[in-house]
Order: sequence, then structure tokens, then C-alpha cells
Amino acid sequence: MIRIAVDAAGGDNAPMEIVRGAVAALGRYDDIEILLYGDEAATRSALRDAGGEGDGLRIVHAPGVITNHDHPVTAIRTVKDSPIVMACRALAAGEVDAFVSAGSTGALLVGGHLIVRTMESIHRPALAPMMPTAREPVLLIDCGANMDAKPLNLVQFAEMASVYLRCIYGRENPRVGLVNVGEEEEKGNELVRAAYPLLAEAPINFIGNIEARQIPEGDADIVVCDAFVGNVILKLTEGLAGSLMGMLKKELTAKAVYKLPALMLKGAFRSFRKRMDYEEYGGSPLLGLKGCVFKCHGSSEAKAAANAIGQARSFVANEVIRTISEAMGAG
Repeated sequence: MIRIAVDAAGGDNAPMEIVRGAVAALGRYDDIEILLYGDEAATRSALRDAGGEGDGLRIVHAPGVITNHDHPVTAIRTVKDSPIVMACRALAAGEVDAFVSAGSTGALLVGGHLIVRTMESIHRPALAPMMPTAREPVLLIDCGANMDAKPLNLVQFAEMASVYLRCIYGRENPRVGLVNVGEEEEKGNELVRAAYPLLAEAPINFIGNIEARQIPEGDADIVVCDAFVGNVILKLTEGLAGSLMGMLKKELTAKAVYKLPALMLKGAFRSFRKRMDYEEYGGSPLLGLKGCVFKCHGSSEAKAAANAIGQARSFVANEVIRTISEAMGAG
């Protein structure tokens, strides 16, 4: 049985949507147990409303609150009864196998680093979300953990991401691209120029530099960058996808003559929207830690929470941490 801790209090739509997602995940998988960390009264009320009381779900009272406005290091060290701190401690102690949260990204990163701990040979963990493209989804690493990365960090990100894609998505030789302002090796800032030769020598399928416009085309399976660049790419992609869908809907309903063709194409539009919906991808693993930690979008609803729990289950079942350890000599 895979034990998954879920932050029932984290995110804009907690606890109701997170709890609904947990109930949905429990109905989907028969080999998981979910521990909901949050204020017991609020979590139990949400659980009743979601119709999920019964076997496979336990509530762990964690009334402490960490907001996005709190300083992450201070919060982790002082709000010790918060879901993030308590669940990270449970993960480090082996009491649970994975932790999923839509709460404060900063606090989750600090909790992962200070409590769960990184593998010995990994310098820094990294957030790695999947992004939609014209082909297969691409893994973007890093998108929020390391604003000031070093060349060796980017190499380790690429190696961990390659293992993750092989284990979870079955891509045996994923193509790794380095985000840059041009394809030439000599282009870019000091970080990417220094990282290029290291990536070329690493045991990965490095295809060279990749420009931002190539990412939506799916020209690489893994896109490597520092967190500042990665976060800009991720947020721009999310915003652009939402805006394009809104613009298209407005245009198709602007004139009566468009409405019948729009109705006929409704299925295609629904399929396209699903491909671009971040909730389909659930959450982002924090690669490089000794335990399985997944970060959900702060505005996650039930579908995203359920999918993130499913991702965490697959991560544990496929022994991703052990495989990364063996591949990179990380204990």
C-alpha cells in the first residue's frame, strides 16, 4: 500500500477541492492510502461534503497556517504544526511514501530541502512540470526552485529529468535542450555558455540550445534552464493558452453565422482545451530529494489534485528516487 500525504489546507481552493481530489484518487486507485494533513474540523467537514468518509482516508490534525506571504525559512522553522512541516517530517521518517501540496511553493521547497533533504550528490533539487506541445508534453526543469543556478546544477537537472521521463513516461532516450537566445553554442549569458560543454559531455541525449519558440513545437523532450527563465516560460504558456481559448470563444460567438460551425467543432475544441489544461498534468515533482514531493498549482481544483496524487503514486511505484540514485551515484 502506497501512503500519500496530502496538504488539505494548501492552495486557493482548500480544503474542499483538495479533499474532493483525494476522494476521487482513492476511488481510482486501490493500492493507495491517503493521509489528509490540515485542521481536523475543517478537513472532516470537507470530507463529509465530498462523501469520502471511510477506509483509505485518514485525517492528521495540522492546524498551523503558512501563507504565500510568510518568509519560507522562518515559517518552516516556527510553524511546526503546519501541514507542510508535519507531512515533510512524516516523509523523512518513512511514515508516508509521498507528499502532495498546493500550498506555498517557497515553504514547500524549504521544507523539502531542510526536512526531507536532498540526495548527497545532488547540489539542488528542482521543480519539473510537464508542459503541452504540438507533439508530446515536454518536461521543463527548473521552474521555481533555483533562481540563481550554476552550470553543474543545470547538468544535474538534465540527468534527473532524463531518468524521470524514462521511468514514468517510457521515453528511453529523451532529447535534452538548453534554453538560449539562439542555437549557436557561443550564444547566451555566462550560465548557459558554461553549461553547454558540460551538458554535451553528460550521459544524456543533449541536442544543444533550444530557443523559446521551439518549445511549443516539441523539439525537445526536456527543456533545461534556471528557475527564473523556467518560471517565465511556464507562466507565459499558461496565460497565453487561457487567452487564446478566450479569444477563440469570443470570435466564434461574435456572429450568428459562426455558431453552427462552432457547434460542429465543439469536440475538437474540447480536446484542444484538455491538452492545454494544466490540471491534466496534476503537479510538478521536486526532483533531487530523498522523498517524493509533488507541488500542485496554487489554484488547483479537484481534478488537478487527483491527478497529482496519481503522479505521486506512479513516482513511488516506479522507484524513481532509487533509479536516480543509481544513475547519479546519489545516496
